[in-house]
Amino acid sequence: ADFDAKKKRKVAEIYQALNSDPIDVAALRRMAISEGGLLTDEIRCKVWPKLLSVNTDELPPLPGKELREDSKDYQQVLLDVRRSLRRFPPGMPDDQREGLQEELIDIILHVLKRNPQLHYYQGYHDIVVTFLLVVGNRLATALVEKLSTHHLRDFMDPTMDNTKHILNYLMPIIDQVNPEVHDFMQSAEVGTIFALSWLITWFGHVLSDFRHVVRLYDFFLACHPLMPIYFAAVIVLHRKQEVLECECDMASVHHLLSQIPQDLPYESLISKAGVLFVQFPPSKLAKEAAQAERTAASTFKDFELASVQQKPDTVLRQRFRERLRGEERLRGEERTKSILTKPRTNRFVKLAVMGLTVALGAAALAVVKSALEWAPKFELEIFP
Repeated sequence: ADFDAKKKRKVAEIYQALNSDPIDVAALRRMAISEGGLLTDEIRCKVWPKLLSVNTDELPPLPGKELREDSKDYQQVLLDVRRSLRRFPPGMPDDQREGLQEELIDIILHVLKRNPQLHYYQGYHDIVVTFLLVVGNRLATALVEKLSTHHLRDFMDPTMDNTKHILNYLMPIIDQVNPEVHDFMQSAEVGTIFALSWLITWFGHVLSDFRHVVRLYDFFLACHPLMPIYFAAVIVLHRKQEVLECECDMASVHHLLSQIPQDLPYESLISKAGVLFVQFPPSKLAKEAAQAERTAASTFKDFELASVQQKPDTVLRQRFRERLRGEERLRGEERTKSILTKPRTNRFVKLAVMGLTVALGAAALAVVKSALEWAPKFELEIFP
């Protein structure tokens, strides 16, 4: 009864914000971030366009099949969409699913045709299908185009340089909260490739429950474009015990982290990601991320291979099998032992306590404030 009452109250607050003149976008952002997100797909159809500043009265016409004839990306998009069976609700009739897959192809090609500066990447379809299933093809086309030219813009460059740079924020965030986990991962030389598919699909590719995917999309659409990397960090931190008990070598740690649990406490993690964004905004981490870029030079070839093949596990197994011989493993254990004796525990305890004492409501307000300061009109400067 209490849950139903809270839900009704939240629905009323969302519609109040939608019906105010002008629309209260800041309130909608708070609703999208706070517990439960936007609750229903019916509400998402109304709120997602407001979060992306899309005018629903001026939607583009539906994409046509003629785009397939002259698109250099058509064959790759077709292959990816054909492999996307699990992204559709179980039990959906084949003809309905096949119809949606055709619409998915057309939306992607339409956005790419209208924005020749954008480059398709494998995983992009995982984001587009989420919008298609929630809002339908015509509105999805408009929302995905806006998203592609803003939040996803760095993933759609000709090279993976900017994507790699965003991934470089992951370790500095982890280091701020739990230096022990950070140092262990550094010693294992695991890098950040395990989080590549999380980031570029907004977790759509790795989460099996569609409800969790759309809940995260509520959160990400209401926040700064770098929020997905903060959420990736809190997932790693949530699994700190598993990480520290893992063998300290690249293959073992990568395998553990790339197998994302499906039973994560999503609301708690969303709250913690919001707290971390406020405590350690990108502007404070930019220098460490840039340094990581320089020190990551030795693994850059692995990153390029992973981004091309989209099979990080395979790449790592191929390139690092020889490095897992007994002698190297022994050196890694000795190196880990020396690093883990650093007297950095006090900072971890202090920050952990700070994070745990910030309530969801306060985190939501603070993240909204930060997001609005960073992106008042989507004139985004992602990297200060």
